[in-house]
Amino acid sequence: MNGGNASVADAKMRQVSKSFRKTGLMTGALSGLTYGIYTTLVMVAGYYEPLAVAAGFLAAPYVCAGLNDLFAGLWLLIYNAKMGRLAEIGRTLNTFPGKMMLLGAFLGGPIANGAYLVGLALAGAYAIPISATCGLFGAIFAWIFLKQRPTKRVVAGMVICVAGAIVINWAKPEGAPNFTLGILCSLLAAICWGLEGTLSSYGGAMVDTDVATNIRELFSGLVNLVVIVPLVGGLGLLGGTMAAGMPIVWLVISGLSAGASYLLWYQSNATVGCAIGMSLNVTYAFWGVLFCVLFLGQAVTPTIVIGSIVIIAGAILVTMNPLDFFKKEEH
Repeated sequence: MNGGNASVADAKMRQVSKSFRKTGLMTGALSGLTYGIYTTLVMVAGYYEPLAVAAGFLAAPYVCAGLNDLFAGLWLLIYNAKMGRLAEIGRTLNTFPGKMMLLGAFLGGPIANGAYLVGLALAGAYAIPISATCGLFGAIFAWIFLKQRPTKRVVAGMVICVAGAIVINWAKPEGAPNFTLGILCSLLAAICWGLEGTLSSYGGAMVDTDVATNIRELFSGLVNLVVIVPLVGGLGLLGGTMAAGMPIVWLVISGLSAGASYLLWYQSNATVGCAIGMSLNVTYAFWGVLFCVLFLGQAVTPTIVIGSIVIIAGAILVTMNPLDFFKKEEH
């Protein structure tokens, strides 16, 4: 009798585990889609004056990054207030995991997101898939610091994702004198996002991921606007952007998409692990390029098409065995 009960309990546990993993995979995939949307929207905001005519190449990206992250944080603040979690924000900041999340927020927000937007400004849509190598760095850092040893299949999928990014960037565009600098900025973003993913996976397993994401976005936005924007001489541009109106409208919407993306990404990392969560998130490289082609006039080239397909194939390989598609479900 006890053996029968144990068997039933084991079956229920397997079902719960399967459902838990399925949720993690879905949230990871959606985080990629929403980040692709964010990327497109923030580029649209940059087409409006005074951002479009800003001097230098640092002020406009960091003004956009700061406002976007601030709006994302405010959207998440509304969400957490509705869910009754506001008091949890203060409590989380006083814990060691909460402080680890702040470190991740600094790396992934002011440093990585700022570098990503500089990369977009200098290299255009070509910067998107380069930054997607964050999954590779995330898997490496998770292996080193969290002892999440990737399987051979996961490693193969990561390599394929990177190969897709290389294919997309094989042909350099004309009329982009700072293209290489843009690519290097995107690579810096990838490294810092890899570290953030590792830290969020550690902290996210101990604190509420919704609260952690809210802290991440508010902290990033405030650091950008209060510290970095003045350092790069962007205060005048910040004031002009806020007075202009239309850029703010687009950044409010992009903030909503970015907030949703990070919310889903943190949940995925805490559910299925850093390597798989980040591998699903990097599909934003496909969505970002696709939306730029559809809505921003990015030229369709063989390298973009082939590279995007390769990235998706790599992400699928990381998250599941493709042979599972052909297996019948056991009852």
